[in-house]
Amino acid sequence: MENQKFDLTAAAGSRGRVQAAPRRASTARAPGSGPRHFHLLWDDELEKLRPLLERLMDHVDEVIDHWHQLYILHFGDERTMAERDFRELFSANLRRTTAALLEGDMDRYTLNTIRTGEMLCERRVPFSEVMASLHLYEESAYAVFPESAPVELFTTFDKLSHVRMILLADAYFRSTAAIAGARIESLEREARQLPPEDRRIFHGLVGSSPSMHRLYDRIEAAGATHGTVLIVGESGTGKELVARAICESGPLAGAPFVALNCAALPKDLIESELFGYKRGAFSGANADYLGLFRAAEGGTLFLDEVTEMSAETQSKLLRAVQERMVRPVGSTREVEVDARLIASTNRDPEEAVRRGQLRPDLYYRLQASVLNVPPLRERAEDIPALVEHFIAFMNEKLRPQIPVHGIEQQALDAMLRYSWPGNVRELSNAIEGAFTFGRSALIRLADLPPAVSGNAATVVGSDAHAQTPAQLPAAIVGSFADTERDLIQRALETTGGNKVAAARLLRISRKKLYAKIAKYGL
Repeated sequence: MENQKFDLTAAAGSRGRVQAAPRRASTARAPGSGPRHFHLLWDDELEKLRPLLERLMDHVDEVIDHWHQLYILHFGDERTMAERDFRELFSANLRRTTAALLEGDMDRYTLNTIRTGEMLCERRVPFSEVMASLHLYEESAYAVFPESAPVELFTTFDKLSHVRMILLADAYFRSTAAIAGARIESLEREARQLPPEDRRIFHGLVGSSPSMHRLYDRIEAAGATHGTVLIVGESGTGKELVARAICESGPLAGAPFVALNCAALPKDLIESELFGYKRGAFSGANADYLGLFRAAEGGTLFLDEVTEMSAETQSKLLRAVQERMVRPVGSTREVEVDARLIASTNRDPEEAVRRGQLRPDLYYRLQASVLNVPPLRERAEDIPALVEHFIAFMNEKLRPQIPVHGIEQQALDAMLRYSWPGNVRELSNAIEGAFTFGRSALIRLADLPPAVSGNAATVVGSDAHAQTPAQLPAAIVGSFADTERDLIQRALETTGGNKVAAARLLRISRKKLYAKIAKYGL
């Protein structure tokens, strides 16, 4: 058997297949060199496996029978593959790959294993089920191996099993990415063919309201240039999606896109994160760090919530944009950079300038191209399309036991009435919560968060609406503590657990929010 090494990073085909690239090497083991096959196996180890592989080839049907019995035992009614599919897929693969190993053809072994990984993805077998099934295969193979075989052969067989897992996992996820990419490309292509008034999806943004069409037009115009852009919109409106859409709709499509949430870092760390630093510049700087500006070379740097930067850092940011030069922390030399800047803020930029949260000179540089993202309450007609979009997305992401096919009209009516202070992010969280707590193929009113369904603030029943709050029983109205707890829980859900943002939304201090969280055990 000739020594070969296969490169998993070789160019993939149109369907995400990995092409094996054999590379001949000396049969002698160089001092300190690694194993030849996928960093796990040597050629002579594979040759020593021949008795076990011949035994496996002679008992393929027995192994498959045992394997399928274990598959049923472990997965029961939750298994994805019917018996016919299981045998058709794994029996053929086991025969082909074992024959390839016996013939010393690692190239053929690799391609056959990759094809199996692609087929498992195409048949929508969950990845966890794929990995568990491979371990069940090992157990089934051991059942036909002679007990007298040396222990080191079983160790080598384990290495071969790990090679199979590497190949299958790589092919599975490449195919997953290819399928998702093809689906998005198809949707985008269909959207481009629609008349402007019917266009619902634009580079991941969902909506066909007039305000969204105006935004799409602004995005295309901004994408055609290389200038700086300022995106203004409330939290949760999808400002990063807008930034990505700008890049994807212009000549920088495919170039690096680096994002930083300025509110997520202490202000004294943002400068080193942006501009990089030299080794020894401060305690803990054990190596040079390029910084995000240089990481985005040739592409786009997106700074979310730029008003959270200190005035000093904003000044250095302005210089970097104007001069296309950055100076790493601890360095005396400037370094040239070529990255487009897109910034965003959830504040009114002119008010932020008046309050000293945004330097006027930086704002004047950014205001040449400003995109305003409308809040969800101003485009309620897009809610049904967004609900449909997130239902499809959550079915793919969460893979619930009972797939969700739609939403009851009563629940949709409640969503249309709600003001959505957390915007599209809050709507997405509401749909995900309905998937988590719902138990039917349709999202019902009871599956929605109390703030959306109205259960936290209204009373269900025809007689209740005629009563004043003073006349309502305490059990119906609910205590102040219950209402406060629901509000805090909702704020945390809306902000994805970000306590700083939740405190800002509730208009209380972060310290007080922590006390409330501890009080209610959230």
